[in-house]
Amino acid sequence: MTKARLYSGMQPSADSLQVGNYIGALLQWRDLQESYDAYFSVVDLHALTQPFDPAEMREKTRRTAAQYIAAGIEPAKSTLYVQSHVTAHAELAWVLGTLTGFGEASRMTQFKDKSQRYGTDGTTVGLFTYPVLMAADILLFQASVVPVGDDQKQHVELTRDLAERFNSRFGETFTVPVPMIQQETARIYDLQNPTAKMSKSAESDAGVLWLLDEPSVSAKKVMRAVTDSEGSVRYDRENKPGVSNLLVIYAALTGRQIPSIEDEYAGRGYGDFKKGLAEVVVSEFGPVRERALALLSDEAELDRVLAANAERAASVADATLDAVYDKIGLLRRR
Repeated sequence: MTKARLYSGMQPSADSLQVGNYIGALLQWRDLQESYDAYFSVVDLHALTQPFDPAEMREKTRRTAAQYIAAGIEPAKSTLYVQSHVTAHAELAWVLGTLTGFGEASRMTQFKDKSQRYGTDGTTVGLFTYPVLMAADILLFQASVVPVGDDQKQHVELTRDLAERFNSRFGETFTVPVPMIQQETARIYDLQNPTAKMSKSAESDAGVLWLLDEPSVSAKKVMRAVTDSEGSVRYDRENKPGVSNLLVIYAALTGRQIPSIEDEYAGRGYGDFKKGLAEVVVSEFGPVRERALALLSDEAELDRVLAANAERAASVADATLDAVYDKIGLLRRR
């Protein structure tokens, strides 16, 4: 039986991925690759919408890909590649851009938020058309399922609209995808500010658990995480955001249910609880860190793996693009 196809990706926007990326995306992807024909990309073209350094961009792209692999995304099982290595992404984005209304692009929540934050001079056309490129990413591979965070759901809805619009005007061409939204319990918050989502762009490093942190650094961050004065280990997102966040991380990394963890630490202080979580984090991240660093120690081999996967991705993407160009009447070179 042919597997349904799946697409997802993350930007190379930091030297290391963080625990929110690991729990919210990589662990999910690792499981999904068993039951889907999975395409996972390091979306470096999307990363160009923010200020960047060229040398750092190359390094971050390799580091992100290495962490994908180290976390269990297997290049022989999934198609793991760098977005810019498949030129059809940019080509299809242009076609879809001609079908996207200025008004519907303007209504994208992330664009509105970022344009207000950066102002007119700091807002690029690339940022405005970011969701169109994301639509191209998904539609190129005829993906039926797109695992995304809740903040990306609107972009997948635009992708669905564009797929249906193209199919209606030019004939059935694209699979109309559905979003697979991560569970709310997978949302991870900053250790020092547990009301804010943990982010690769956080102002302070103290609240972020990076996959490539030294084990001692990870343990120290957990031990210094903000809690409260109550002293009881129990989940209450509204009144105990710090402790609740730590419980979510603990549960996600161990596969346990939160009530089981609450029972284990009933009547014990936060010190014991944090020590237990620190051990879990170090145990989980240690092998990932070692594998990622080993991959990065041989850049030529890592680049070879990514190039081979890009060829696989391009064979599918180019077929979709050829069908699109044929449907819209572009004269093809012979």
